[in-house]
Amino acid sequence: MLAALADADQALLRLLRTHGHQEPVEVAMRALGMTGEYGAVWAGVGAVGATIDHRRGDQWLLAGAVAPLAIGVNFVAKVAIGRQRPLLEEHPPLARAPTKLSFPSAHATSSIAAATAFGRVEPRARPYLFALAAAICVGRPYLGMHYPSDVLGGAVLGIFLGRAIPGLGRPHTEDRLFDLAVDANEREQASRRAPGNGGAAAPVPSGIDAGPEPA
Repeated sequence: MLAALADADQALLRLLRTHGHQEPVEVAMRALGMTGEYGAVWAGVGAVGATIDHRRGDQWLLAGAVAPLAIGVNFVAKVAIGRQRPLLEEHPPLARAPTKLSFPSAHATSSIAAATAFGRVEPRARPYLFALAAAICVGRPYLGMHYPSDVLGGAVLGIFLGRAIPGLGRPHTEDRLFDLAVDANEREQASRRAPGNGGAAAPVPSGIDAGPEPA
């Protein structure tokens, strides 16, 4: 079973290294790989989101920090596993990396983690976030930098990390305080309108004498 999976992994790697390698596609994939280095593109998304959406700025910045954090976690896993990067002699890699360690893919881990985190902040942006993350992921075996299984493992780790970060997707503090004030006011109004409200005095219409106060 494991041998069959390894063969499929190698075959898919070779397929991606030998098909679709027109120059514009290679340039685009290299560019995506560069933007994904150290989670740079995701930190940029967080900064832009915080600039546009001031009320949730802290959440955008926190989500943007998820990618660099994920890379750190990824490196620990890489060292522990120790898998080497793929090497196809007739198809050398089209990019460079700081280490020869391969599993899991740092680009996949950081991109999926960031897309997951940003998706919690702004669910409407999920299709665009995951489209960018998927393009970066596909580029890793396309460029010969990772086995497809490296990308899959990185994606699984990324989903876990993106979901584990606390404080994302919750209403802003000002929104929560406003909602609490509105709820309290509505409860007070309902208690005044309800019959048998425990003796609470209903508001007196203007122009009507309520009579002398009891001694």
